Amino acid sequence: MKRTLMLGGVAVGLLATAAIATPAHAGKTAPKPKPLAETNFAAKQVAAFWFGENMANLRNAKPYAVETKVAAKHVDVAPTPTDTKAGTVGSSGDQKASTAKSKNVNLPRTVGKVFFIGADHKPHWCSATAVQSMHKNLVATAGHCVYDTKTEKAMLDKWVFVPGYYQGKTPWGIYVGKLAFTHFDFETYADYDYDYAFVAVYNGVKVTGSKTSRVDDWIDKKVFKTRAEALKVQRDLETKHTAFAGRIVPFVSEPKTVVRDKKNKEFKKTDVDLLDWVIAQYEDVVPTRLATEKPTVAQIDSKVKDALAKLNQGRGATTTFKTAPGTGVNVTRVTRSEWNSATSVDGVPFRFSEDLKAFYFEHENGWYKVTFWVNYDLDYKLVGKVLDLDLADVGKLGDSVGGQGLAYNQKVGQGTFVFGYPSGSHPDGNHAFTGKTLKYSYGKTFPASVTGLKAEALVGIKSSFTGEGALGSSWLYRYSNSKRFGFLNGVTIGVSDTDGNNRYDTSVSPYFDGDTLAVYKVAAATPSGKIV
Repeated sequence: MKRTLMLGGVAVGLLATAAIATPAHAGKTAPKPKPLAETNFAAKQVAAFWFGENMANLRNAKPYAVETKVAAKHVDVAPTPTDTKAGTVGSSGDQKASTAKSKNVNLPRTVGKVFFIGADHKPHWCSATAVQSMHKNLVATAGHCVYDTKTEKAMLDKWVFVPGYYQGKTPWGIYVGKLAFTHFDFETYADYDYDYAFVAVYNGVKVTGSKTSRVDDWIDKKVFKTRAEALKVQRDLETKHTAFAGRIVPFVSEPKTVVRDKKNKEFKKTDVDLLDWVIAQYEDVVPTRLATEKPTVAQIDSKVKDALAKLNQGRGATTTFKTAPGTGVNVTRVTRSEWNSATSVDGVPFRFSEDLKAFYFEHENGWYKVTFWVNYDLDYKLVGKVLDLDLADVGKLGDSVGGQGLAYNQKVGQGTFVFGYPSGSHPDGNHAFTGKTLKYSYGKTFPASVTGLKAEALVGIKSSFTGEGALGSSWLYRYSNSKRFGFLNGVTIGVSDTDGNNRYDTSVSPYFDGDTLAVYKVAAATPSGKIV
């Protein structure tokens, strides 16, 4: 249910009395868990992906930059709680009210980075924190640091949480995500009023030993005729070993074979010289045809005229002429300078390139380039390494670093700390943060809205955090500097330059209310177990 907002004193929505009286989450089905790594073996492979090659993927991951910059503004009316009663869920420590001092802040051990593969198939990270739960296994972050909002189809892949991460160091191990919980309206309607997620993680693991070997040591058949054959062997490797760090490589093997069958899509269209093209014309196709269908001089002359008539007179345009199956000729109109740069021989009416892959001729005050192509059959091979890791259990997340509490339906205007790993630059190019170390900011929350996203009831806080890396940063209310615990009351979903000076000055978060509590309760009751 949307909360009522006043923008510049103008009402943008009215809630019926009955709707206000009913909690927003009442009558809705409980959030369904979204699988990240459903089995122990899948979780081992995820851990191996990040641990492998001296943690190269962790070290090379880039801050997530999807939907980081938003156009936010302060509004007059605070979000209306979906339940009338404010509440908290206790953390691993007892909290006292924050003194609002911003010096000598002891950073929480619960905060770290979540790593995953983005829609671009590259490793990325966001900020996140451990949260108290029944099974001591819960992580909270921004919803779009879990759900792939680019494709709107799936969870982000190979998702792990690393508390206290610092330049490849994992002081409390790696915690692989098992099940993710998001609000129905965020996943279904892209409603950023609910852009938060809770993830149940397996027990943490660390590496106690490893063995790396080449793919060649494990497979006898080096060349595969189809991609399907290579993929089957790759999957066999992945099920027998902790991880396969490699890829399937297509190549044209010798002797080359022309693909004549139109149904066969496993070929490489290759530019060839005139000799190879002629061979491809006669190989197993043309001799029989020529023996029975000898064209007359008139027929040849007619075909040449038809071909010339087909030529597109637009400069740079290409006309394709199909020859024997699996081969063809491209004719492209070119500039006079390209014609002049080609090799010429006295007495020969055409020009050519040094590699004999292109021939040039003049026609009706135009210059043309002729190139030849052949569809060659592809074979495949596996390259890379097979990795076997010895993993040791380091226990539950909550036992290692504790868990923050949860606050909901709180009054807007409370002093709040924001903890995260900001990276990237301000709009003016200033690179204030590196993303390598945990940072914090402090301020009082205020009602906010953004344009460009479906979000009517957010809260903001003054913060110089840049967006990349800061997504998922923890907003901790009543943070105890001595105990390093507080109550999670928001997560950063974007940053904004509200005064137009090309410096980010505001972070925004969904307002945590009864809907948030409902999602949390289901996630907090979910067990996950061990990997090893």
